[in-house]
Amino acid sequence: MTSLPPVVENAAVRIQKVMAQAGIASRRAAEKMILEGIVSLNGQTVTELGHRMVPGRDHLVVDGKKVRLPEVGQRKVYALYKPKNCITSLSDPEGRRTIVDYFPRKSQRLFPVGRLDYDAEGLLLLTNDGEFAHRIMHPRFKIAKSYFVKVRGLIQFSEMEPLRRGPVIDGRSHMPVQSKILHQRNDKTWLEVILHEGTNQQIKKMFLGLGYPVLKIKRFRIGSIDLGALRPGEHRILSKEERQQLLDLAGNPS
Repeated sequence: MTSLPPVVENAAVRIQKVMAQAGIASRRAAEKMILEGIVSLNGQTVTELGHRMVPGRDHLVVDGKKVRLPEVGQRKVYALYKPKNCITSLSDPEGRRTIVDYFPRKSQRLFPVGRLDYDAEGLLLLTNDGEFAHRIMHPRFKIAKSYFVKVRGLIQFSEMEPLRRGPVIDGRSHMPVQSKILHQRNDKTWLEVILHEGTNQQIKKMFLGLGYPVLKIKRFRIGSIDLGALRPGEHRILSKEERQQLLDLAGNPS
C-alpha cells in the first residue's frame, strides 16, 4: 500500500471521525467503509484503520464523492415518529418504506441515530452530524431509551428480576434493564421498559426468554427528548438547546 503523506499530529484527526462529522455515517459505520476500500485520502485508497488527516488541508473521498465538513450552523437533528412496517434505513432493495420517505426529497443527507425494528414504532432521531450520533448511540454514554411494550401473557414483577440484574441474550450479558408493569388486561401485559443500550431485537429476545412473546413496541423517549405530539410519519427539528441537553446527558457539554 502506498504510504500517505505525513500530517501535523496536533492538528490531525482520525478519518472515521471526519466522516462522522461530515454526516457520512456513524464512526463504526465509517470504519466498515474504510475496511471495504471505498475511502481514499489524498488520492490513495485507505483500507486500514488508524490513518489521520488535517481537515481543510487533506482531501478525503468516500465512494467517489469528496467529503466536506458541514458548518456548525448546518448540523441538524430531527425527531421522527417512525411508523410500524417501515425500515430504519436510507434505502431498501425490496422496495419497502424507509425513514427517508418521510422527509422531502431535496432535504440534506440524514442518517438514523440507532434503529427501531421494522414492526416497531416511535421516536427515532436522524442527523447529518455523525459525531452527535456517536455520542448518543454508543452504550458507554448510557443514554436512556424508554419504551411501551405489550407482551402476551400476565407477567409478574418478580419474573423480571433477570432483566433488572442484566439480561443474558445469545450468550452475552447486557446492562440492567428497568421495567415496570403499567396494566394487564385479558391475557396481555403493558409495560414501561428503559434500556441503556440497544442490540438487535433486544426487547423481543429478552421477554421471549422469559416466556412472553412481544406483541408491540413503541419508543416514546430518548434521553431528554419525548415523542410529544408527533404522529406516525411526522418529524420536527430539535432546537439547539435540545441537542445540548442530549450531549450533556452523554457527558459532553461542549
